[in-house]
Amino acid sequence: MATKVTLRQKTISGNRKSLYLDFYPAILHPETGKPTRREFLGLYIFDKPKNPFDKESNKETLLLAKNIRAKRQIEIQAENYGFLSSKLKAETDFVQFFKQLVDTKTGSNKKVWQAAFNYFNMFTGGKLPVAKLNESLCNEFRKYLLTAKRQRSIKNISITQNSARTYHNIFKAALKQAFKKGLIDIDLSTRIDGISGQETQREYLTLEQLQALANTPCSIPLLKNAAIFSALTGLRFSDISKLVWSEVHYSESEGYYLQFRQKKTKGVEVLPISEQALNLLGTPGEPTKKVFEGLKYSAYLNLHLKQWVLKAGITKDITFHSFRHTFATLQLSMGTDIYTVSKMLGHRELQTTQVYAKIIDESKRKAANRIKLDM
Repeated sequence: MATKVTLRQKTISGNRKSLYLDFYPAILHPETGKPTRREFLGLYIFDKPKNPFDKESNKETLLLAKNIRAKRQIEIQAENYGFLSSKLKAETDFVQFFKQLVDTKTGSNKKVWQAAFNYFNMFTGGKLPVAKLNESLCNEFRKYLLTAKRQRSIKNISITQNSARTYHNIFKAALKQAFKKGLIDIDLSTRIDGISGQETQREYLTLEQLQALANTPCSIPLLKNAAIFSALTGLRFSDISKLVWSEVHYSESEGYYLQFRQKKTKGVEVLPISEQALNLLGTPGEPTKKVFEGLKYSAYLNLHLKQWVLKAGITKDITFHSFRHTFATLQLSMGTDIYTVSKMLGHRELQTTQVYAKIIDESKRKAANRIKLDM
């Protein structure tokens, strides 16, 4: 007879009911070898909830318990009773499990996972048995990230809230993987608060400032061409530096355009470019040759960028990414609709582009306040 898993309730103190699973017929405990009929989930619901908050809590907890019941049914059918083994869970180190997840990542994704792991490793001291992983500890790590200092920084500066949010989301992803693999019975990633994002200051150039840069010599002409090209197309540095001649196309109906795969999103994009942007590319080369051959991100390049900006009489803190912001801001200010700008930037969601619309609204407000009468 196949074992059936049933979700049951047991009345406990505090006007609550504890939730547990009932196995019938009984299964053999993997450690003791004795028949086992119950597994308490460590979850409870309120008996006769009196307010909307308790009712909502009951609803979410019951849904979680039903998901665990379904998971147990599948495990028992596969004769996998490891979920009852407290020894297995006690000996599993979540820090090492997290590190194993990091090792499966590649490229820039691995770098940000590694950074998130480093903070968790420092927080735990390098060791944390899965048995000690609970909601309270997860919330403590959240607080830790909000005040954590930058790694390898001599200035003792805290990480930004957006960085903390990114690292916390990666930690939650690791928790979800631990739940899926049966290391923890509760998906803690759904039970802890996240870290909200914070709007960042996006520096951009006005059309007059961009023109001044175009008229100002740069000690690295390749850098100047790439930066102005970014301002005319909205491309990121990562996509400009890897652009090859086979991705530059022309048709009589469409004119010149780029067809390439974004490095960040992996999405294939078709981007029309102007003749001015085309002229910045120089003489066409072999299909596999890079258009901006030799362009590599470095502190040396950033130094010459800042010198070029100052030479043009611009005091803003301009980075290469500011040229992408410049493209978006100028397009919107000149009447291009936000949907088109979003597509040209390669954004997956329109909401990502809306931050530029806020910049334009602020500029309009400042313009409206410039005319003042002595009344």
